[in-house]
Formats: sequence, structure tokens, C-alpha cells
Amino acid sequence: MMIRLQKYLAECGVASRRASEKLIVDGQVSVDGCVVTELGTKVDPATQKVVCNGRPVSREEKVWVMLNKPTGVICTSDDPEGRERVIDLVPDLAGRLYTVGRLDVMSEGLILLTNDGELAHRLMHPRHHVEKKYQVWIDRELSKQDIARMLKGLNCRGEMLKVLRVEPLKRMIASQPGYTLTLGEGRNRHIRRMMEALDCKVVRLLRVSVGPLRLEKLRSGEYRELAPWELEDLRKAVGL
Repeated sequence: MMIRLQKYLAECGVASRRASEKLIVDGQVSVDGCVVTELGTKVDPATQKVVCNGRPVSREEKVWVMLNKPTGVICTSDDPEGRERVIDLVPDLAGRLYTVGRLDVMSEGLILLTNDGELAHRLMHPRHHVEKKYQVWIDRELSKQDIARMLKGLNCRGEMLKVLRVEPLKRMIASQPGYTLTLGEGRNRHIRRMMEALDCKVVRLLRVSVGPLRLEKLRSGEYRELAPWELEDLRKAVGL
């Protein structure tokens, strides 16, 4: 069966679909010995040989891992500064997995790692509206006007950012108030930029859920593979 090359690379766990497209455009993928740079190219995995960066590409067993990212750890695979990476926390699987989306270096909490490019692509795409919940502690209480603006949308340097829900937390950190924020889609430094627009300082930012998945009792730096029922719930959340 013919399949788009970038989709096949994603299904094989080479990279996410978007990252696979870049690999193709950059000339790092060949089909039957010929370098391919056209994104519309289709291949038949049963009869054609696909190679990426000198390594044959083939479908492999899908792996899904949930990790509680500590602060100070980055989500990118390459870092010129030599900082600790999320994949360094899963040494037995580091060569096979990549993160689904990102958390900035000072944020912590639930991050998913996988080699399942197709499902990862759906989870990150805004059209599937996979909700993500964060707990954030800030240096002052939000007013009713602040919350109304967050729900309606804040203009953050030309980009409209908003939340779906704002719920106060009972737990405080060093007398600082906290809130649970629910996002329908996550932009780069989404919550931090909104807090900055409201002149609030973020004390702590923790992601506690992605779709049906909950961080719960997983300690900072720990990880575990998803249970079959969790993976099934994840697939249902994106219409698979």
C-alpha cells in the first residue's frame, strides 16, 4: 500500500511528522538509493527500501512513556550547552523516543515520549482539541477582571492567547496563590506569556494532565510506560 513518505517515517518512530518533513527537505532520506526531497512522495514499504541518515527505516513496536519532568531539564534532543535532557532520564529508551510537545526548561510535570509519530502528530495538532491542565503559582491573586481577560484572550505580542478554565487551588506555596489552568491548545510559553501580560510573576508551573492522562503520584524525574487502557483512551481522544 502506498503511503506518504513523511507519514511512514513518523509511523516508524524516526521523528514526528513535522520533523520527518524537515528530514526529507534537508535531503536526509533516500528511497531505493535515491535521495528524495519532495514532500508529496509516496512509497510502498513492502517493496521499497527507505533509508534515513544512513539507517534503514522499518516499522517497530510502539512505545509510550509518561515522565514527570523536573525543572532545569530541557525537552530538545540536542543542546549545545550540554544541559540535561528529558531523554537522558530514560537511558534504556533514549535512542528510540522523542518528546510529544515541550515544556520550557523551568516548567515541570507531565511530558510524553514515544516513537509513534502518527498519534503524536494528532495529539499536538490544534484541531483535535486535546486539553492540557497546569497548576501555576503566582505572586498575587488573580482578579475577576484578570480571569475574564484570560478566558476571552490576551494579546501577547501580537498573538492571542487564552485559557478554557481557571480554577483556584487550595494549596499555596510560600503564601503564593495557585490556580489550575486548562488549555485547549498550547503555544510556546503560553501560560508564562499570559502571566507576564497580567504583570504576574510565575513561582511554579506544573503540567498535571494531557487529555485523559494524569500525572498523579509519579515523582519528579520518574517515568513509566503507559498501560494499554491509557493508550486506548489517548487514541479515542484524537479520534482513532
